[in-house]
Amino acid sequence: MDNEIASPAAEQQSFSLLRLLGLGRKPEMDAAAAAVHAGAGHSPQERHLGEIGRFLGQHGLPVTMVTLKVAWTFLTRADDDLVLALDRRILSGRELTLEWLQDITDRRDISDEATELRELMQRLETSVEEFGKSTREAHGAASEYHNALSGQIGELERVAKASAVISEMAQIGKAMLRRTHEVERQMLRSSAQTRALKRKLDEARRESEEDHLTGLPNRRAFETVFESEYRAAELVSEPLCVVFCDIDHFKRVNDEHGHDAGDRVLRLVAEMLAQVSDDRCHVARHGGEEFVVLMRGQTPAETQARLDKVRSELAGRRLVNRATDTPFGQVTFSAGVAQVFDYSDPRAALQAADAALYRAKLEGRNRILLADAQDGERKLAA
Repeated sequence: MDNEIASPAAEQQSFSLLRLLGLGRKPEMDAAAAAVHAGAGHSPQERHLGEIGRFLGQHGLPVTMVTLKVAWTFLTRADDDLVLALDRRILSGRELTLEWLQDITDRRDISDEATELRELMQRLETSVEEFGKSTREAHGAASEYHNALSGQIGELERVAKASAVISEMAQIGKAMLRRTHEVERQMLRSSAQTRALKRKLDEARRESEEDHLTGLPNRRAFETVFESEYRAAELVSEPLCVVFCDIDHFKRVNDEHGHDAGDRVLRLVAEMLAQVSDDRCHVARHGGEEFVVLMRGQTPAETQARLDKVRSELAGRRLVNRATDTPFGQVTFSAGVAQVFDYSDPRAALQAADAALYRAKLEGRNRILLADAQDGERKLAA
């Protein structure tokens, strides 16, 4: 754990929280904190504080807003997905690091962020389209007016021995003609700026939905695709399978070969998984060493067989770290497959696929398992 130099105010705040949770290092302890620490308090709040303190102490975690939130969620079981992720990590014997907790809590909010971002982008694009339409219409009107006025001015100038009034009208018309010509040029500039803004919005959308390391869609983009594919498959009663994939022993790759080598392994797995993607199969990086696959029109068994070819091909390769000429050894991944419509909603199906992935890890890794009844609550038969 990184050493940090805290300000006196931060140290005082941290110490106050530690004392309240029964984790203070100083011998003196106020009565309320001592009661909680000793288990003397009987109110739900006191019991929860004591449990949170024990949770943080057991895992060697500092007292921060993130760790307090995680501890509270874990103990009250307020978020099934987060609790499942914590259970998996604890049961596997891996340390609950502050960095990992920060990452997973950030990822828990990504669905809401994706919705907000999509709505913002849609509002912006609608505004740009409306402005572009207005600009095009105004430019067209200005151009038509310019042409009509130009013709009328020409007629006036051709009138023989024009009176002073007509001559003055012709001069006023010329001034108006110059002005409409300037308005037309401004409209052309506005139209070009609108097109440039539209390109920037398209670029921003692509950047916000792309994983920069692998080039695959990111989790935010997957949420959008999952929503649309769910509706499309439901409309025509097609099967829809979701797959969670996780590279086996990826931490060991990073520890033994470095993060640059780990990044190369991530890109390789991404490229191999992308081979199965088409307009009915979508592959995305879900985060860390996890990937997610969405396959429409394929049964779970067909989806399993299709992904198993990729798994087998990867497992059969012998990879070498070119920077050091050191073999990586066998690189494999495990996966869990769930048929989305077997579950009450898409999130429940995701949880079932994740649970099947966890079973695959426990059963020896380098395998793809189908979700079964123990991996999540299925829909009741009609």
